[in-house]
Amino acid sequence: MELKVITYPNPILRQISKPVEVFDEALGELLDAMYEVMISKNGVGISAIQVAKPIRALLICIPDSEGNQHKEDLLEIINPEITQKEGEIAFNEGCLSVPEFYEDIKRNQSIIVNYQDRFGNPKEIQASDYLAVAFQHEIDHLNGILFIDKLPLLKRKKFEKEHRRQGHKHQEHKSKDKA
Repeated sequence: MELKVITYPNPILRQISKPVEVFDEALGELLDAMYEVMISKNGVGISAIQVAKPIRALLICIPDSEGNQHKEDLLEIINPEITQKEGEIAFNEGCLSVPEFYEDIKRNQSIIVNYQDRFGNPKEIQASDYLAVAFQHEIDHLNGILFIDKLPLLKRKKFEKEHRRQGHKHQEHKSKDKA
């Protein structure tokens, strides 16, 4: 299964993902393919909507202290629901769908998430700090929210201006490549 990460401002990213009701081989294949894309792009998380699949599924694989990711640390999260939130943390976030842009975002420091695994089994996880931030970032994707939506107005305007400017640069390169 060949998947491609879609990027801002693609309107698919604004869709609200539908709950997963069928836990079958196709879901497992999608999760496996999402993992390959996430790792190839050096991501710590990816949601299905980022590969144009509007279902409530996401992956998180937090790197170890040396910055390496291990498949045994992979969390496959289906139909997540945050049931408890505590504290506040500011974390420098980036996103596979908003490449080359990083900004401090305020999130809850500690959360509890109920979800299902790839087989439909109910699970619960308590997450704090980096893992809590990753969960909140990816669950936002399932609700059509990007981390840039959480920026203060002036930083959001600066981002939009920079994004438009970079878009024009990409267009110029494409024109030159075709010439």
